Amino acid sequence: MGIKTGLIMTPGPTEISERVRNAMARPITNPDLDPAFFDFYSETCDKLKKIINTKEDVLILSGEGILGLEAAMASLVEPGDEVLCLANGVFGEGFKDFATLYGGQVTIFEKEYDEPITSEDVKKFLSKHGGRFKIATLVHCETPAGLINPIHEICPVLKEAGLITVVDAVSSIAGHEIKPDVWGIDVVLGGSQKCLSAPPGLTFLSISRDAWIKIEKRKYPIPSFYANLMKWKEMWFKDKIFPYTPPISDIFALSEAASAVLEEGKEIYKRHEKLSRAVRETLRDAGFKIFPKIGAEANTVTAFYIPDGINDEDFRKHLWEKYSVMMAGSWGKLAGKVWRIGHMGENARESKIFEFFSAFEKALRDFGVSTGKRLTEIYALKIDDC
Repeated sequence: MGIKTGLIMTPGPTEISERVRNAMARPITNPDLDPAFFDFYSETCDKLKKIINTKEDVLILSGEGILGLEAAMASLVEPGDEVLCLANGVFGEGFKDFATLYGGQVTIFEKEYDEPITSEDVKKFLSKHGGRFKIATLVHCETPAGLINPIHEICPVLKEAGLITVVDAVSSIAGHEIKPDVWGIDVVLGGSQKCLSAPPGLTFLSISRDAWIKIEKRKYPIPSFYANLMKWKEMWFKDKIFPYTPPISDIFALSEAASAVLEEGKEIYKRHEKLSRAVRETLRDAGFKIFPKIGAEANTVTAFYIPDGINDEDFRKHLWEKYSVMMAGSWGKLAGKVWRIGHMGENARESKIFEFFSAFEKALRDFGVSTGKRLTEIYALKIDDC
């Protein structure tokens, strides 16, 4: 049986442009032996540096975004290190598992899934419990909740307290502007399949000088090879040798996707902000309730409550099978409670969101739900207003 095709309006993986697909079809070389590929890899990292807004080292790792989270914890955390996990969502909580796996003593600062963590929260917590932590983790965009955390306010507080800061920006890079060098972020984690709209399978991350010092001065060896960032320090940065064979076609695609982002420049942030606002206002006018509190909504994904009486999985299956449009549910405490629309990267296009709302409205009618006004008409007006 073939894989069904349609409009994938999920918060990653996203739709992929023709130019990125074509890049994957380029003839390959031997990436371990070809000096031209060494240069290409470095040039792609330089593109990502510009997107991330950093002058620090950037690496591309051969694995989906989770590899970056684990590699950061494997390389930074030593047995007994006190780690502060700031969490108001599934992925923020998930950092605990990686830190614990590598011997970290984890303390979680928790907030509700619909509330952003604030700099005041962190200041108050550190005033009572600070001084012992070496590393802090935080998620910029909590994708399952459609929530954005103000890392521009939080990370300077953490850095001032002497912590190594690790930020999961997988679902925000290129949708929200970030400035890690200004904000004191030591490790920024990204993924190929989100706002950059490249195929899933690659992690990229920036690593500050302070983070490298922490890694280099470890007392205990890193208990991993594939997730060991020090291998890159010793092999790639020193002798231009890859620790393992990189997936050349995936990197071709990522490089092309990065070029597209850089060509759009600052307008990419305006596009994501405008369309996310139009999506939320359309849903609100149609009677839906947005999940995170006002002011905490991400530019890249909208989470909203499922109408009473509708089964999450049944509806999304119907939307896909009858109308060839895929929408996401959520995870953890929000499973079965909210739906999610991914408007990031190539999904953040007026025409694709229009197509989504057209199919979504038809599926709602099939399930006996009326929105009063046509969603596509509301959306068209909101686009003009935004």
